[in-house]
Amino acid sequence: MEYRRIGNCGAKVSVIGLGSWLTLGGSVEKKTGKELIYKAYDNGVIFYDTADIYAYGESEKFYGEVLSAFKRSDLFIATKCYFPITDNPNDRGLSRKHITESTEKSLKNLKTDYIDLFQCHRFDENTPVEETCRAFNTLIEQGKILYWGISEWKKLQIETVFEICEKYNLHKPISNQPNYSLLARNIETNGVLEICERYGIGQLVFSPLAQGVLTGKYNKNRKYPSSRLNDKRYNFFMRHIATEENFKRVDELIKISDELGLTPSAVAIAWCLRKEIISSVITSATKTEQMEENLKASGVVLNIDVIKKLDTVFNK
Repeated sequence: MEYRRIGNCGAKVSVIGLGSWLTLGGSVEKKTGKELIYKAYDNGVIFYDTADIYAYGESEKFYGEVLSAFKRSDLFIATKCYFPITDNPNDRGLSRKHITESTEKSLKNLKTDYIDLFQCHRFDENTPVEETCRAFNTLIEQGKILYWGISEWKKLQIETVFEICEKYNLHKPISNQPNYSLLARNIETNGVLEICERYGIGQLVFSPLAQGVLTGKYNKNRKYPSSRLNDKRYNFFMRHIATEENFKRVDELIKISDELGLTPSAVAIAWCLRKEIISSVITSATKTEQMEENLKASGVVLNIDVIKKLDTVFNK
């Protein structure tokens, strides 16, 4: 397993992280979930990502139950807040009240004395950015969290948070968690990657396999009779990805992967990791076999010709 610093901070994470959205504490049964975590840990994964909204706290609780068997200092645990958890008007957003209360709840769920990285799941238009910055600064000074980060923020929003933190000498965010894959490259063109490079913000990218589309598993049967594409709970996130045009691109990805003697998953993840600013990719799995496939990407270095070929296929 490879390890990289998160941007300019001193802490490192495994380049392969394990996420829990829609899986751990949710759709995956406990026995399998535990096997997935142990498989990841045994192969050097130290970065575990979750959020209070994932299964409404059940994902955090599942991590807390399983990860408590390991030495705490060997782990890098990240969670998030922002989305509404209850009908309580204050149980959402990035106010000092919600961030503080969400942190306390996450600490309890995760069965830990501190959280390595606490992230803003989205930007809050209804809370002054300074209030959010000061809330995280307080929690860091109290030792309840070690670092804070952001997710899916725009370039101007990132610029604003750094201006405030520098003005008032507050702890700055160290990470950004964007959607990034061969099929989702917006951070390269909307200025987010550029501003993050300027400020030394590491990228902890999610959905590197584009909801499974880049694994090639859907290519043989474009009707997906039993896939989550036909599950109304999940297909909202896949409808714009699962197109015939994209499946043709994945056909080419499969050919390139075969030539390299690698799986499409390994190539897609290694492609994300080609940039040093990508500190880790957050992977997901429902079977240990999928976890094993994802782990194979660590250490894979794609040469410039392969990268150019992939850029051509995916219309960079």
